Amino acid sequence: MTAQSDTLNIKRPTASGSLTSIAIIGGLFFMFGFVTWLNGSLIPFLQITCELNHMQAYFVTLVFYIAYTVMALPSARVLVRIGYKNGMVAGLGVMTLGALCFIPAAMSGLFSVFLVALFMLGTGLTILQTAANPYIVAIGPRESAAVRISLMGILNKSAGVLAPLIFTALVFSDMSQYSDEYLASLSDIEYQAALRTLSERLITPYLIMALMLAALSLFMYCSPLPDIDLADDTAAKETQACDKKSLLAFPQLVLGVFTLFFYIGVEVIAGDTIGVYGKDLGLSNFAHLTSYTMAFMVLAYILGMAVIPRWLSQERALEISAVLGLTFVFAIVISSQENAYLWVTFFSWTGVTAIPNTVLFVALLGFSNALVWPAVWPMALKGLGSRTAEGSALLIMGISGGALLPVAYGALVEATHNPQISYLMLLPCYGFILYYARWGHKKASW
Repeated sequence: MTAQSDTLNIKRPTASGSLTSIAIIGGLFFMFGFVTWLNGSLIPFLQITCELNHMQAYFVTLVFYIAYTVMALPSARVLVRIGYKNGMVAGLGVMTLGALCFIPAAMSGLFSVFLVALFMLGTGLTILQTAANPYIVAIGPRESAAVRISLMGILNKSAGVLAPLIFTALVFSDMSQYSDEYLASLSDIEYQAALRTLSERLITPYLIMALMLAALSLFMYCSPLPDIDLADDTAAKETQACDKKSLLAFPQLVLGVFTLFFYIGVEVIAGDTIGVYGKDLGLSNFAHLTSYTMAFMVLAYILGMAVIPRWLSQERALEISAVLGLTFVFAIVISSQENAYLWVTFFSWTGVTAIPNTVLFVALLGFSNALVWPAVWPMALKGLGSRTAEGSALLIMGISGGALLPVAYGALVEATHNPQISYLMLLPCYGFILYYARWGHKKASW
């Protein structure tokens, strides 16, 4: 095989095989997005059914994303032992079990059981992402890796647009009968019965999800997806050198992990807090709001595919993303809560009639976030050779930012009683992303 110096060897490396592989991995990224971005609608739902405050509600993201930290390195070992393709099948199997766990959780109404189910879903996703992300980076030239990952991002975030809408149709229909005033008027027995009935609405959507995941696992097992060989013949000397070094000796990788930590934190805050924020502002369509953030991310991914690397380098795109993030955070904090009618046409497909300015700028964070993930991966993995799987596992551990930072945001809201001001915590996160884009990824040694 003749390959770029930064690509991996793929079994049966034909052009049609590469396209087939991209199509299959694209299906996985769509499923990643559907499962992940359901949390944005699930959080305000569980806040009602499990009687949670702001900080407790974001334990949904804590448990879901902490699985990436706990299970990333074991996932890398699984992939080395059974291969990337079988690892993906195993990951889908674990996710199927996690989706099925939502059934007893919904029947019992116990928040602890929901958290177990979410951890299992996160564990399955960890295995899948540890395999899928380096695969997409390695399947072609490194300088266009951001384009391939952006394509995956479009599929991922398109699922994020659809998931809240489907969840709302299946679960949040006729939610007016569960208003705070109505629930406060019930006796204790009636109140608990109403919450149990509401919780049981989750059974059908998660049973459907489990069936879809099981079917996808079977398809993956029977698919022609080739496994990848991390031993790059054209970079054997580089690989031998990498094998002798600790992964912590690669600044671009270590700083990349921290960059992804902060990035995933701000991405999850933008996507998963917007629903609770809208609910606090009294919006009736709060369950739809995650779709707005995802829609802006899809728009940014499409623009990224058009301009990277033809007119814009991956590094420059990352700089612009960080600056936009800083700008939108300031806009969230200083803007009023009056309705912004300019964007009604853009969101008319969700049935919205007006959007408060602050909610609009939270959604716009999705636009600034979109290109961070696809830009960081090729920068961080450059030069790792056969250590790519381990490096990928470390980067996956950076997803723990999605576990910790939303909980920190929830704690700030509880302390300040001001969700709007609490978004200021995003400023140092975007500041570090800007540092990595300008200087951090260039460091060759400590």
